[in-house]
Amino acid sequence: MTDFSSLSMTRRALLGAFAATAVSAAPTYTKAAGFLRGGGDIRRIKMMSPRTGERIDTIYWIEGEYIKDAVREITAFMRDWRTNDIHNIDLRTIDIMAASHNLLDVNEPYMLLSGYRSPKTNAMLRRRSSGVAKNSRHLRGQAADLRLNSRSVSQMYRAALSCKGGGVGRYSSSNFVHMDCGPVRSWGR
Repeated sequence: MTDFSSLSMTRRALLGAFAATAVSAAPTYTKAAGFLRGGGDIRRIKMMSPRTGERIDTIYWIEGEYIKDAVREITAFMRDWRTNDIHNIDLRTIDIMAASHNLLDVNEPYMLLSGYRSPKTNAMLRRRSSGVAKNSRHLRGQAADLRLNSRSVSQMYRAALSCKGGGVGRYSSSNFVHMDCGPVRSWGR
């Protein structure tokens, strides 16, 4: 089991010191998508995996710049846990997840149910369920299935929808929300 939260303590300490001074700075939106204008100068993502027991809590963007080491950590964390295959996670998906989390005003980490899916995993899931797309955005590292214990599926769904950044699916009976960076659309109950 790997705990990604302890991999970069020196980098985090430096970022923390920088973040303390950057919070008071006037917002800049260089390279920020329009739906994230309320996201602030610092973007952070917190997740845990019920499958692997891993956790991640990282600042991945400061004042218009993605932090490469943090993005690599997120990509490794969001790997296909069944096959251990890693694929680059689209930064837009990470931004949608972070913006939605901020809107929910919660400190609890997301529970990541599915991030990147290998073709083998996606095919297996398609055999088990009619709800798995043949050309799923999970195959391209452009989607995440997420849950929060302290917020309902409806609350998460509404927060993600308000970002207007991609696809949002509500899966109330399975207690998760799908977020992706594809065309803006929504589905589910």
